[in-house]
Formats: sequence, C-alpha cells, structure tokens
Amino acid sequence: MGVFDSILYGFQVTFQPTNILFCAIGVLVGTLVGVLPGIGPAGAMALLLPATFRFPATSTLIMLAGIYYGVQYGGSTTSILVNIPGEASSVITCIDGHQMARQGRAGPALGIAAWGSFIAGTIANIGLMFVSIPLAKAALSFGPPEYFALMCTGLIIVTYLAQGSILKAVMMALVGIILGSIGLDVITGLPRFTFGINELTDGVGIIPLVMGLFGISEILVNLEESLQREIFKARIKNLWPSLKDWAEAKWAIVRGSIIGFLLGILPGGGAVISTFVAYAVEKKVAKEPQRFGKGAIEGVAGPESANNAAAGGSLIPLLSLGIPPNPIMAIFFSALIIHGVQPGPLLIKQNPDLFWGLIASLYLGNALLLILNLPLIGMWVKVLEIPYRILFPLILLFCLIGAFSMNNVIFDLYVMIFFGAAGWVMRKFGYEAAPLILAYVLGPMLEQALRQSLLISQGSFLIFVSRPISGIALGFAFLLLLSNFFPYFKKRRKEYEGFKE
Repeated sequence: MGVFDSILYGFQVTFQPTNILFCAIGVLVGTLVGVLPGIGPAGAMALLLPATFRFPATSTLIMLAGIYYGVQYGGSTTSILVNIPGEASSVITCIDGHQMARQGRAGPALGIAAWGSFIAGTIANIGLMFVSIPLAKAALSFGPPEYFALMCTGLIIVTYLAQGSILKAVMMALVGIILGSIGLDVITGLPRFTFGINELTDGVGIIPLVMGLFGISEILVNLEESLQREIFKARIKNLWPSLKDWAEAKWAIVRGSIIGFLLGILPGGGAVISTFVAYAVEKKVAKEPQRFGKGAIEGVAGPESANNAAAGGSLIPLLSLGIPPNPIMAIFFSALIIHGVQPGPLLIKQNPDLFWGLIASLYLGNALLLILNLPLIGMWVKVLEIPYRILFPLILLFCLIGAFSMNNVIFDLYVMIFFGAAGWVMRKFGYEAAPLILAYVLGPMLEQALRQSLLISQGSFLIFVSRPISGIALGFAFLLLLSNFFPYFKKRRKEYEGFKE
C-alpha cells in the first residue's frame, strides 16, 4: 500500500465519530491550556490520560496530539494580548506580538500566528508522512548496541540544549535514570530501590511524576508571585492579515516551518528551542533588524510557525524508532505502552490504523484549531479573566483526581505531592524538569539495551565501537560532552596566563 492509499485509509480511521470527538476535545483542551498559564501540555496530557483507559489507543493518541498542537496555538493568544506566555514555546512571541497589540494591530498578529501555525503544521505533517516510513525501515536493522548509542546521544543532546546550567541538566538526567530504575530489574525480575515499600515494586508512576513536576510545582510557583495580567482591552479587528502583512511574513513562515521540523526531530530540540532559533534567523536575514522588538510581524510568524512544525517533527523518532525526543513525547510513549502498543519500527506494520489515523488526525486537528482560534478570540479573552484564586484550586483538584485514578491507590497522591514540592525547590535553584522526565522514560530502555548488548558480546564493551552506527553515535555524544568543558579550560588558561604576567 502506497503513501497516498495509506493516508486515505488514515482519514477513514480519523473520520469515525469517536475519533472526531476525541480530536475536537484534544484541540479545545490544548488551546485552553495554552491560553491559561498554569499547567502546560505535559500536565494536561498526564491529567487526561487516566480517563482514556477504556477507549481505543488510536482515539487516545489522537486526543493527546490535539492537546500538543492546541497548546502551541493557544499560547500565542496569551503572549500577544497579555504579554504573558501561556506556554514556554510562546515566550519569544511576546516580544513583537504584544508590541503589535499595543499599536492596535492585535488582529493581524493573532491572524498571522494562527495561519502560520496552520501552514507549518501542514508542512510538518507532510514531512512526517514521507520521513517516518524510510526511517522505520532503516531502524529494523538496529540492534541493542545501536539503540543504546542513540539513546545516549539523545540524553547528551538534551542536556546540551538545556536552557540553564549544563551541569544541572546532567544531574537531573542522572536523577531521572535512577527514578526509572526503581521497581523490578528488567533482566532478573528482582525488586530494587524499593526500600521495602510494596507500592514501588511497579516503579514510580509517570502520571504522578509529571503532574507533580509540571502541575503542582507550577501552582506553588505562581501562588508566591503577584502576577498582574493587563488584558488588551481594545476591540480586536482585522483578523485576516493584509497583503502587506502576508508579503512580510510569507518567507518567515516557510523558514520557521523548516527550522521547527528539523529541530523537532532532534532529541531535546522541540518547540522551545526552535522558536528562539527561528526568531534569531528572522532578525539576521531582515533588511531592517531594528524593527524587531517594536512590532515586526516576522517576529510573530517565524516562531509561531516553528513551534507547530516542531510538534509534528518530534513524532518522527517516537513512531519510527520508539525513542521519545522530548518530555511531551515521553507522555506519548507512556500512553502507547499503557494501551499495549510498542512504538518503533514495527508500529506501522502492526498498527497501521493507529499510525495513519494519527497522521490524518493532525490535518483535521490543524483545521479545527484554525476554526477555533480566529472566531473564538473573544471567548479566550474572557477565559483569561478567570482569577488565579479560582483557577489554581481547580487545577489542583484535577491533578489529584488524575493521579488517583491511574491505579486507585492513595500512594500515588503522596508521590505527586512529593514531586510537586521537589519540582518547586528545583525551580528555585534553577534545575529543569525536562531532562529528568526524558531520562526517566529512556532509563529502563537504555539499561535493557546495554545489558542485552553485553550478553550478546559476552561482556565485551567493544561491541559498541565495532558496529558503525553505534560507534559513530557514541563518538558524536562524547565530542558533544567534551565540548562543554572547553569554555572552562579556556577560562583557566587565561587565568594562568594572567598569573604568569
């Protein structure tokens, strides 16, 4: 079956009433989460995941994809109208988007953000269709050494692209690996690191962990801040950008789409990094770079296109290789495992309805989001006026319900509260949760690939360098890790030369 026959089959799956409903719920919830700063896509997806256990895996994944896309759309509304990013990937949109709103051009800013996101999402979906299948076929020749090397490289790239200290990111990744190893040994089946607590035999649950680190900690951080939201009060008009706006923004949308798609595929790239790169590129190629920061429409079009394209690109390594490139995809990975579906090279062959149904749903979700974001701007503005004293107790209540409904045990609530407090402390000291979550998911897979490789080679570590793919990947990871120490050595050398003089 060719690609076009397959995508038609995917649309047949997507346009089943249940899947249309789940797609609509996903994009609506995602837009709401993006509009309201407070919980983020990881927390929202973890919150809704327990409610989907009785539904098919395809419907669940369609809804989660809708949430992920919806957050990228919704975050721009808050950034432009309130100058507060609803989601981390919309931080850069505040710079020029809010300036356009202050100049009476909130309509064109919102319009180009929505249309740019739609175009970029469509381009990413086309790329996903044509890249996933060859990559999955190539991955069939991968063995445990290749998977071990790729996961090591992914973790190093994640820590390298961390927004703060690289050393802290490495520490968080190591903590994530330790948390992922709690429970039964993957080879012997014996319990470890459980400290006699029976509930830890199955390991630390992904839902309480994510809700604690992203949901509860966000509540605690916002409660101690007196955040004033001055909502743009003027009447929003001219949501359809003018021909001049399109002329200025068209190449920014194209460049943002390409940058976002390529960075989305890379481990640790994701929507956040792609928006900053897209903004920097637009400022670099602009004939009048001084316009940026003062309401340049390219400064909205480029980043908003990049974050949606990155959302589509990040699905490629998950579906083709079974390796989640960022924390959001780690939630996707967990959802697939919970529903008994193994992501990876055999996914397309064993679950074609899920794979092609998910890809087709992305086209539907993009169209629904365009319909939601332009006519319903007034409603989202009203939602922004909900006071935090009402919003945060509701988020806390949903987090408690979601964590408990996973296994119906009180212990999961304790785990969520513990990691909520830990996440709050981590933020205080500049430690990021993203490397921890990704390492937590990749840790058991990394360990299993390592031990299987050593069993194959009878304990020889040469197996990792004697095979071309694993050797190149590990060499690249080592050079990347070593490059982090170059600034330190350079600084010490200057100090030494200054001491000699």
